[in-house]
Amino acid sequence: MDVLTALLLLVHLTPVSTTKNGVNSKSRKRVMPEPVTEPPVTDPIYEALLYCNIPSVAERSMEGHAPHHFKLVSVHVFIRHGDRYPLYVIPKTKRPEIDCTLVANRKPYHPKLEAFVSHMSKGSGASFESPLHSLPLYPNHPLCEMGELTQTGVVQHLQNGQLLRDIYLKKHKLLPSDWSTDQLYLETTGKSRTLQSGLALLYGFLPDFDWKKIHFRHQPSALFCSGNCYCPVRNQYLEKEQRRQYLLRLKNSQLERTYEDMARIVDVPTKQLRAANPIDSMLCRFCHNVSFPCTRNGCIDMEHFKVIKTHQIEDERERREKKLYLGYALLGAHPILNQTVSRMQRAAEGKREEVFALYSAHDVTLSPVLSALGLMEARFPRFAARLILELWQDREKPSEHSVRILYNGVDVTFHTSFCQDHRKHSSKPMCPLENLVRFVKRDMFVALGSSGSTNYYDACHREGF
Repeated sequence: MDVLTALLLLVHLTPVSTTKNGVNSKSRKRVMPEPVTEPPVTDPIYEALLYCNIPSVAERSMEGHAPHHFKLVSVHVFIRHGDRYPLYVIPKTKRPEIDCTLVANRKPYHPKLEAFVSHMSKGSGASFESPLHSLPLYPNHPLCEMGELTQTGVVQHLQNGQLLRDIYLKKHKLLPSDWSTDQLYLETTGKSRTLQSGLALLYGFLPDFDWKKIHFRHQPSALFCSGNCYCPVRNQYLEKEQRRQYLLRLKNSQLERTYEDMARIVDVPTKQLRAANPIDSMLCRFCHNVSFPCTRNGCIDMEHFKVIKTHQIEDERERREKKLYLGYALLGAHPILNQTVSRMQRAAEGKREEVFALYSAHDVTLSPVLSALGLMEARFPRFAARLILELWQDREKPSEHSVRILYNGVDVTFHTSFCQDHRKHSSKPMCPLENLVRFVKRDMFVALGSSGSTNYYDACHREGF
């Protein structure tokens, strides 16, 4: 089966769920990125298609849903960058020919695409922290550079921005029409794909994209840990997790045979082929309907792809069971969650600064945050994934504030570890802010089993781990 056939089968034959809003919160066991019925068994092609997140009709989402007597106070958005060109090349093969210029007559398209390009071309004087000011503001290479955002990636985030604008600005009036710089908090890593993804989302989101008001802060760490990145215990958890991954790979004889066959095709040692992380390039080809490479020794094909993708899915499953990654995630995500909680607390006190926060990040940013929040069943972050924390005020009891957590438009509030029991003794459709505050300030350390550790520094430096 070639890539196009697989895509067409999935797009046209996958039945659509009739569940209201695409969400059945009581029976949902997996956090679904699309309101579709899953195959009865794990299908690597289906999972890969979800990962691609190919822009299509506007998706239904649950952002901004609340009883009429609740007022939206602030919104905190974590995104993975959009679709990108591979970071790795399969040895001795030609790079996939993908055009990273932005043009109106190529799919996928967005009505704001030309205006986005025009606006970005005038933004050379933008107020960005170093080294962001040296990065291109939109992708523009006829043959993509390694890791470059594609037109698909730009459209994914223009769509995200438009969707959030319709909900948060048009419906809930989160920002006034004369919004100011201090009402936004914008932060990105130093990669062009994250800066450009953040700009695309903002261009779709803001009613008036004014360069004088856009100030992106630079985050050197993919964990967004700012000045709190040194954490020896977190690194030890990561080493143990990497060891688990290695042992699982050793046990998978089918995977090893697949790597050996692919190495034979491209005529390199198996070790070199494996080190080139071929799934990265293969996923890009799959998402863009570009055929897998061939040599005189044969072709890399869909069967190779399915074996490696299936192993990735198995790895995620074992990762959830073994819990080593959870330790890494709790310490890795604490700084960014602590910063977010502090921002929420200021907003709850009535301060109107930073009511919309955007972190433009990577899969290795979102994945630990999801795990730390207890969303263990959440799928690995797809291209242009979005995780949103909403803060609400009860107008009938103005001193009471609540939070909602949404992942790719699905309300996962009551799947989080700090709020999954709240429903049992409350009829409120949200989670009390104090639950999240208590979780970040105390319970994250309890979950680590670090007796006596009541703060981040102690948990990161505890002896005898």
